[in-house]
Amino acid sequence: MGKNNIEKTSAGYAILKILASIWHNYIHYRKVIVIGRENLKNNFPKIIAPNHQNALMDAMAIVCSSPGQQVYLARADIFKKKLIASILYFLKILPVYRIRDGYDSLKQNSDIFRKTIDVLKNKKPLVILPEGNHAGFRRLRQLKKGIFRIALQTEESENFTMGLKIIPVGLSFSDYHRFRSVLTVMYGEPIDVLEYRKLYEENPQLAYNAFRERLSTELKKYMVHIESEKDYEALDELREIVNGKYCTDSENPKVNRDKRLIKQMESLKENEPSHYRKICNRTLKIKELAKKLNIGYYHLNRKKPRLVFHFLAIAGLIALSPVFLAGWVLNYIFYKIPKLPLKNIKDIMFHGSIRYVISLVLGLIFLPVYAVIAFVFIPMWWLALIVVLLIIPAGIFAWNYALMWQKLLERIRVRKYINRMNKEYRQLMGEYSSLLDDVSVLKNDIQ
Repeated sequence: MGKNNIEKTSAGYAILKILASIWHNYIHYRKVIVIGRENLKNNFPKIIAPNHQNALMDAMAIVCSSPGQQVYLARADIFKKKLIASILYFLKILPVYRIRDGYDSLKQNSDIFRKTIDVLKNKKPLVILPEGNHAGFRRLRQLKKGIFRIALQTEESENFTMGLKIIPVGLSFSDYHRFRSVLTVMYGEPIDVLEYRKLYEENPQLAYNAFRERLSTELKKYMVHIESEKDYEALDELREIVNGKYCTDSENPKVNRDKRLIKQMESLKENEPSHYRKICNRTLKIKELAKKLNIGYYHLNRKKPRLVFHFLAIAGLIALSPVFLAGWVLNYIFYKIPKLPLKNIKDIMFHGSIRYVISLVLGLIFLPVYAVIAFVFIPMWWLALIVVLLIIPAGIFAWNYALMWQKLLERIRVRKYINRMNKEYRQLMGEYSSLLDDVSVLKNDIQ
């Protein structure tokens, strides 16, 4: 599979996609919530346009949540080495040349444009991240014009008969870097490119600008968008304090709750700025105190932990320690090795992507090795099969086991703060209670 036939279905890519999706949806993430997948079902040419916050993981979110074999556009400088270029073409990625790549290289975009037409005419989705580059903030940045040029010029090349549509996609990560976090993918209503035909024929630049404004508005419907730069930290933290417990809710996803909360906070800023400022300041104070006391928001709305619970929890965790140890040993390479190169990567938004890719490659290499060892040294084939199938679940258990110890230690810490009437803990609880009162109207509205 190369650039010339990138629009063709690839059996090798199909197998890799299955393996990558399993690792992505069930191992790397604790849960992947997909909403609006029905918007992909109609058999029309489509460009999929997600927001771009989390480097490679944004593209993987589309790969692992949608059917078929999409083709992606990426910056051309990563195609410089032939081996890497061959791998990228196999992964169905096409280069896009920019002025910074050299003025002469821009001429190659004509070939890429013709290839995107082949892709769309073959009913293969084209994925373009319209922000151009990534940034680790829950905010939609200004969209580049490239996606609109491609869409309208593609339709123009076919005399506006293709029926091309752009599908906005909102990607929301509960945590950009943490293993076993939650990802929400929301596929929006398709935007018909033909709506901009008349304006495009009159003035292409006006058409690009109008289309950009439309897609920007649509994308904000499906993602968490925090407009304020000054209060970004406070509003982002407020989402976690108020809605953190809804992280895995598929029926009423946290992203929808967060969007409503942010919208109402924006309205509060406009109508009652003093109340808005009080909430922001209180939120940051809670964040500061919780960090200083080393406890999570999870504990703030719970009663004083019972001593008997601590003894039972400790006994249970000790009893399960052999399972943890087995899971930790068998999966150590999948956790440890992917972290090694991170210290040399300055852009932390690539950390999650690097960990995912390296852990996937290690899984593809070592799980078959584990299987061979198991079938060689375990005399009963069925027992060997069970052992192999339990390797990854044991690793996930080991991860959760460590989190259970962390939460238990926090609960013990909370009990100590309560018994000793810790001044800062009492201040934290007072601020938390007051915050709930401050946002009670907002909170009731998003329940």
